[in-house]
Amino acid sequence: MELIFFGVGLLLGLMIWFWQWQQVQHALETLLEQYAARPFKSSPWQRLQTLLSQQVQEQERCHQKMLRCQTVLEYAPIAYLEVDEANCVVCCNEVARSLLGLVHPEGRFLLELVRSYELDCLIEEVRQEETMREQEWPYAYLTPTGQTKRKPLRARGLFLGEGHVGVFIEDCEEVVRLRDERDRWAADVAHELKTPLTSLRLVTETLQQRVPESLRVWVDRLLEEIIRLSLLVQELLELNRLSHTPADSLERHPLDLVQLIDTAWQSLTPLAAAKDIHHEYTGPKQFPYCGNESQLFRLLVNLYDNAIKYGPVGGQVLTRLLSDREGGYLCLEVIDTGSGFPPKDLPYVFERFYRAQARRHRFVIPTDSEGRMPPVGSGSGLGLAIARQIVECHGGYMQAANHPDYGGAWLRIYLPLTSL
Repeated sequence: MELIFFGVGLLLGLMIWFWQWQQVQHALETLLEQYAARPFKSSPWQRLQTLLSQQVQEQERCHQKMLRCQTVLEYAPIAYLEVDEANCVVCCNEVARSLLGLVHPEGRFLLELVRSYELDCLIEEVRQEETMREQEWPYAYLTPTGQTKRKPLRARGLFLGEGHVGVFIEDCEEVVRLRDERDRWAADVAHELKTPLTSLRLVTETLQQRVPESLRVWVDRLLEEIIRLSLLVQELLELNRLSHTPADSLERHPLDLVQLIDTAWQSLTPLAAAKDIHHEYTGPKQFPYCGNESQLFRLLVNLYDNAIKYGPVGGQVLTRLLSDREGGYLCLEVIDTGSGFPPKDLPYVFERFYRAQARRHRFVIPTDSEGRMPPVGSGSGLGLAIARQIVECHGGYMQAANHPDYGGAWLRIYLPLTSL
């Protein structure tokens, strides 16, 4: 009887073991189907061993790739640092340690190491919006002698996931120095050209009345080119003067900004009428402001001149005036219905001599009965550079974009309300 019980128990145990083995086999097959592209003739255990071996090799390749990336970042010619969700430094290459004066920064709070409000705001914006952001600012630092100096920096933040943010930082001190040398050279050349161009214009105007009628067309063309060069020289000198004018020394007077907008547009009515371009203003009927009237008039004329030149026939120019009392700024928007700026050109539209005409082609403006249309600017790419310089002289800033609804250029001017 005991043998019978023993046999039944043994049989039951074998059945349970066989059932569990089948369950393990089925689970193993299901697991292998997720990683194997096609079934193999070998047993599932052999396939599992092969798969584990492949995973070890893949892990080793990923480790080697990660080491290569770390080596590249460490010896890259641009500063790089990475922070986690708590803004603690995860990694930092040699250029970043040298540029920001960091010593063993890993694991420490970034704000403890780098006292830069702009950099902290950039990282927070990238983390919240989960996108790439770029920022330029003058970074203040202490020299070994205890002096406070500033260097221009440009940073680009990248969202890396799980709250981590990587930041590439570029020292723009050499770029700024070269830009200043270029601007100084252009101003010197413009100053030297002013006197001979004036003499050439006087001689040409004298010849214009004395040459035969058959040759006058050539003298007229020569005079037009001299006038164009004179305008270019005048714009270069004006831009150089504005760049050396601090905001606190600017001569200001009370004015009505709405009336100034209307006056600036009326001065360009012949150009707008030739292309059937209409102007629409949205905002208060009066807006008192304290600023330099001649400079603000030049600012508006430059913006309207660009909008007319690059706008389509029968287009429209929109001007909007908004006031943010809490923010302390007024916002002046100028929008055209043209083709807008090429996206790749947007960071450079305020640079001197930069002309983004890949998409913003000039439309031909019909001339008057004498075949002429007096130019407003030289068309050299200085209009927006002068406009931004005027805004900065008033303590404001300027932004350029393409309007999401109209598709054309969208220029926003922010001026402080503290002068009201």
